[in-house]
Amino acid sequence: MKNNIIKRKINTVLHNPQSILQKILYLTSPIFSDNFYLKLLFPLKTGYKLNINSPKTYNEKLQWLKIHYRKPIMTQMVDKFAAKEFARNIIGDEYIVESYGVWDSFDEINFDKLPTQFVLKTTHDQGGVVIVTNKEVFDKKAVKEKLNRHLKVEHYYLTREWPYKNVRPRIMAEELLSDDKVDDLYDYKFYCFHGEPKLMYISHGNQSDIKYLDFFDMNFSKVNINRPGFSQSKLEFNIPENWELMKSLARSLSNGFPHLRVDFYNISGRVYLGELTFFQGGGMMPFYPNDWDLILGSWIDLEAVKKEINWIDINENS
Repeated sequence: MKNNIIKRKINTVLHNPQSILQKILYLTSPIFSDNFYLKLLFPLKTGYKLNINSPKTYNEKLQWLKIHYRKPIMTQMVDKFAAKEFARNIIGDEYIVESYGVWDSFDEINFDKLPTQFVLKTTHDQGGVVIVTNKEVFDKKAVKEKLNRHLKVEHYYLTREWPYKNVRPRIMAEELLSDDKVDDLYDYKFYCFHGEPKLMYISHGNQSDIKYLDFFDMNFSKVNINRPGFSQSKLEFNIPENWELMKSLARSLSNGFPHLRVDFYNISGRVYLGELTFFQGGGMMPFYPNDWDLILGSWIDLEAVKKEINWIDINENS
């Protein structure tokens, strides 16, 4: 699997030389303002020019929100460890994956106090995840190297997602979830707009080289949406158990925000919160057909957001 990942990365560079420009931008990111940096990066990722002053598409409006919409609570919500307390206060403890601990460095972890199976995650970035199915035999050196690399990542500077700017880099350990009914773990990701879920996709294929995304509307009818790097599966999905419950929880968690992606696992009759995400793909994720970029964009009411921002400013300065 590691060789396949390397091959995919090489092919990406060969067939998409713009990825080299993206890497250069990532390295030089701290010298640019948010606005200027996003205008440079956005067309490399999406294929079209960013209109930050009069945004229309979903991706454009997410860039606008990065710059203008900044609630302090958002920092807690994107911290994978701290987000659990935020969610617990809204939906209760029964939907929260059990945490075993959180540490500033890998060397602080006392593995003797952890169960046989668990998941290690960095709290401040994407991709810093290690699944440990047997702590007696896993490659501790390799895991340490991976997590240490991720601890050094300053996620904010990659796509200027403001909520991550002040998240403290840590490593957390939590319960390893598994589903005996399917040889995979389905991740239900709800796109919520102004407190209402409108679209959802199931992310799966974690046990294979191909990652699948299958989109559905809120009636659980399949929607023909594709994203680069992923495929639609040919599986026939039945409406999941706890479908209405997941939608209700998504409403509660996204209430008060113009846009939030709320993720759940749905296993053996129980729902578990995954993550909370304000900027899907950094707000630079093409959709195919392209019309969906405009459709999702129409669901974000920036005029309402501007009124909220003005109301906050007036009250803070009064």
